[in-house]
Amino acid sequence: MPENKNKKVSGAEAIMMSLLNEGVDTVFGYPGGAIMPAYDALYDYRDRIRHVLVRHEQGASHAAEGYARVTGKPGVCLVTSGPGATNLVTGIADAIMDSVPIVCITGQVHKKALGTDAFQETDVIGITIPITKWNYQITNAEEIPRIFAKAFQIARSGRPGPVLIDITKNAQIDTFDYAYERIESTRSYTIITRPQDSEVDQAASLLNNAKRPFILVGHGVLISRAEEELRLLAEKGDIPVASTLLGLSAFPADHPLFVGMLGMHGNYAPNVLTNEADVILAVGMRFDDRVTGDLASYAKQAKIIHIEIDPAEINKSVQAEVALLSDAKEGLRALLPKLETKQRNEWKDEFKRLTEQEQEKVIEAEVNPQSGEIKMGEVVRLLSEKTKGEAIIVADVGQHQMMAARYYQYMKPDSYIASGGLGTMGFGLPAALGAKLGAPSREVVAIVGDGGFQMTLQELGTIAQEGLPVKTIILNNNFLGMVRQWQELFFDNRYSFVHLDNPDFVKIAEAFRVQAERVENRNDLSAALDRMLKSQKAYLLDIKVENEQNVFPMVPAGASISDIRLE
Repeated sequence: MPENKNKKVSGAEAIMMSLLNEGVDTVFGYPGGAIMPAYDALYDYRDRIRHVLVRHEQGASHAAEGYARVTGKPGVCLVTSGPGATNLVTGIADAIMDSVPIVCITGQVHKKALGTDAFQETDVIGITIPITKWNYQITNAEEIPRIFAKAFQIARSGRPGPVLIDITKNAQIDTFDYAYERIESTRSYTIITRPQDSEVDQAASLLNNAKRPFILVGHGVLISRAEEELRLLAEKGDIPVASTLLGLSAFPADHPLFVGMLGMHGNYAPNVLTNEADVILAVGMRFDDRVTGDLASYAKQAKIIHIEIDPAEINKSVQAEVALLSDAKEGLRALLPKLETKQRNEWKDEFKRLTEQEQEKVIEAEVNPQSGEIKMGEVVRLLSEKTKGEAIIVADVGQHQMMAARYYQYMKPDSYIASGGLGTMGFGLPAALGAKLGAPSREVVAIVGDGGFQMTLQELGTIAQEGLPVKTIILNNNFLGMVRQWQELFFDNRYSFVHLDNPDFVKIAEAFRVQAERVENRNDLSAALDRMLKSQKAYLLDIKVENEQNVFPMVPAGASISDIRLE
């Protein structure tokens, strides 16, 4: 039932009614002068729209991302003009890179003051044009219903992404006759969701005749909820499956066809054997440089089938033999009945052989160390075992992010949330609180580094105020670990400004009324994880890990993925 009224309403109230018409129940925001009329209207809607008061606007955008990633619905931010709007920019850029639907609503000065350098006036439209799917400045209240309907339709459809609505103060105050109609399509924004039959036939023929086929899975599989179609297709064709970083959890980690993660710090077998496959089916992924390495040597022997909803991504980096311009779910559905049932034991055995090498040279020492300091991988693997691979892991950016990707065994979809394309330090904690609000029945654990944590640790205040039982693990090595690793390997051990003289994170957490403890000895690790997981409230573990530990395997920057190093 549309939230319409047969009387005049203010623009501010129209904002709230429009949010309800789009099914919004949660908003992440921070009030200020230019958005104050909207916040005044929100006061009367607080029983239907939960407002989460973040401690920094960047936290609002990342929290909205976390919420969107687990619900599939657009996350919503509400902030003021000037610095309020510009503080959203990092999260907006993060969302466009990772195809995350968020709707950002920013206040703006009065229409008459536009262009006068009024207090807290910033050209947020100009600033965000390159990092949004669409943005618009509302200067008249009558525009609100139409623009909100269009904004939500664009954010959630096709390849999802961020949109921004900038609303002048007068448009929030003026009154008009409100009526709302949801938009399901926009004439200027055409989305093709189903592939052409001829392309499906070509793709099926390539796969059916392949000797060494390989499926590469990206974030698009999770966005389109195509996990079941992917599993059925892989099983029918007996085809090994590997995942990009953001594709993790689209395919169960314990499935016999899952061979691991692609990319710079991915698993050995899928990286090496990408360059030996004869047919590659890439689903909902964009051939990011961290996956391909040197493009001149990437999969030159393979015929590529690319299922992708964004035409701009097809043939952008890697040439496709067959391109299925479609939603991942629809593309896989169309392909499944035309795929022949096969057995490919010899091809699968090649993955097993290389996986055993990685297990022996890297994994065993990482997850089962016999002595020395605590290792990041052993923390993650133990957490995985205790949660049966069913928690939502929200990673920040750095070495810990790669360890969380490599050593947690993801068993359920939408379980690994991280900043992929932009690589945003500070993403983890606010995204975790957003994820918890979006999936309150699931365990949510933020795995962060000591560097990234200090960029947004103030969101512990939001977690405490909202009473959210978000669990946080700091893998603390007193370094900007990933930068230090590169300086060690490629800059002759010249550790240029990467050491961190950290504060007492336990005291900081306790100051925010979040229970916390420090773990320095391996013998204390298991019991500390148990206490954290059993807690019904927010909990933080500051775990001291090996200071100069490196993440391997590793593809050196600019190298071929076949040159991946195990040590």
